[in-house]
Amino acid sequence: MSASPPVAKLPARPSLMTRKMLWMAIVVVAIASSLYIASQGQSALINWGGLGQLGEFWQASLTPDLNPEFLGVMGRATLVTFAYAVCGTTLSIGLGFIGGVLTSATWWRTVLPPAAKGGWLGPLIWRLMRLLLAFPRAIHELIWGLFFLSILGLDPVVAVVAIAIPFSAIVAKVFSEILDTTPRAPLNALLNSGASPAAAWLYGLLPQAFPNLLSYASYRFECSLRSAAVLGVIGAGGLGYEIFLSLQSLQYRQLWTGFYALIILNGTVDLWSAWMRQTMGFTSRLDLQTCREISNRPNDLALPHRPNGALSLSWGLITLAIPLCFWGLGIGWERLWSPRTHRLLQEILTDAAPAWPSFYSLQNLLHLSSLTLSMSILAAALAGAGGILLSFPAARTFLLPGGWLYPQGETTRSLGATSLFLCSRLLLLVSRAIPAPIWALVFLFVLFPGVWPGVLALAVHNLGILGRLMAEVNENLDDRPVRALQTLGASPEQIVLYGVLPQNLGRFVAYIFYRWEVCIRETVIVGLVGAGGLGRLMTEQLSSFDYSGLTLTLGCFVLLTFLVDGISQQMRST
Repeated sequence: MSASPPVAKLPARPSLMTRKMLWMAIVVVAIASSLYIASQGQSALINWGGLGQLGEFWQASLTPDLNPEFLGVMGRATLVTFAYAVCGTTLSIGLGFIGGVLTSATWWRTVLPPAAKGGWLGPLIWRLMRLLLAFPRAIHELIWGLFFLSILGLDPVVAVVAIAIPFSAIVAKVFSEILDTTPRAPLNALLNSGASPAAAWLYGLLPQAFPNLLSYASYRFECSLRSAAVLGVIGAGGLGYEIFLSLQSLQYRQLWTGFYALIILNGTVDLWSAWMRQTMGFTSRLDLQTCREISNRPNDLALPHRPNGALSLSWGLITLAIPLCFWGLGIGWERLWSPRTHRLLQEILTDAAPAWPSFYSLQNLLHLSSLTLSMSILAAALAGAGGILLSFPAARTFLLPGGWLYPQGETTRSLGATSLFLCSRLLLLVSRAIPAPIWALVFLFVLFPGVWPGVLALAVHNLGILGRLMAEVNENLDDRPVRALQTLGASPEQIVLYGVLPQNLGRFVAYIFYRWEVCIRETVIVGLVGAGGLGRLMTEQLSSFDYSGLTLTLGCFVLLTFLVDGISQQMRST
């Protein structure tokens, strides 16, 4: 009797019950629940009577106010906004670097190794430092601005400090993640050879992390520009203030002059930042949870050593601009420790002591928290979907000659493809340059106050940021699989579905969750202009000087921010 031939065993099918699938199910349920909550309690959504006003608004975009006197006003406002951003970024990067080192697990493992005597102290200090920095990070710069405005009055120091405090904590968090994910082999080699912890960090870790630290610093400057414009809403001056005044007085032509100034300023900084990073060999301005992958790419570590006059000139201008901006603003630092500030601070802190909330207050806070959370989820979902769609035509590697969807061997520029590329870039620039509170006021022309104006305002503003970041991911993609598909004759849809998305989808999702964390903070600023949620309650409490109630609302909002931060980090690490 002959033995039966061996039967090859098929590998077991992977289980569908993975953490990724679980998180995906939670996301779907969260979006559906948010849609349900947002639609509750609102009998009508669209205010048809405001359509005429909206038409006047868009019509004015064709005829902005170009009166020389008004252009002079907008020019000075542009310089003020730029100076706020430079000063705020300089302080936040300096303080954030110190905070990033102190909240880095690698630093404490270096100075207090777990195996050494007293090694338990390092993790304890590390956790305390992270907890300490979480509070200023959770509060939006607009709230900080309102707080300092009430004790310092109208002074440039209000805008600079309001940007520097939360941004320092944000920079510290991101810098610590970059430092913790940088390969530690050179650091360990120096430590084992007897180098001090400071010397080992200086020569073994920081040079590797430097490209990502510098790229993120340039991204933070772009964020500072947007925040400087937002602070104009509370009277801090600059372009945001002029735009807000024009909108309140329904001077739409002047309003569009301000928009164009803001768009030109943001676009110039964006182009300059991208050029500097590409010249220095840094390809990405923000890469989340992927620093180890990035650090292994040769073009992120290898700095070009060839002399570059334009690059040297740029560094020279940066070095010159920082002291000039501090001097030009005439910041009165002495206001921070004057007796008047001390007295007002004591009065506010006394009034801000929270009373035990009633059942009705707790119920109201819970309801508004659910609205705020729903607003952030829907805004992040809409901005993420739109950002992914626009990131393809906005990437240089898609439709332009030599791109993945361009006919092979064709070098002539197609008018349609070039127009689509430029329109996509312009759309993303306009949507991110105009602050979310201004978008909310525009949507309030045709929508009744509630959750949806806030959702759409946040979605449009974050769409511009996400689309630009995702387009950059597309441009930095390893194109070998895509070129192989292109050579085999794959259609454009197949190239995107099988060559691009499998490589980029993880980073797209990471960006969406990162912006969700930002969205929950920004719900406050759209709420301040009447878009609903906890922000609207804060506006009422600020108007009635109810500091005790404001403390309770702020505490609720901080807890909500911590919750979103924790969930987002868990999802991004999966």
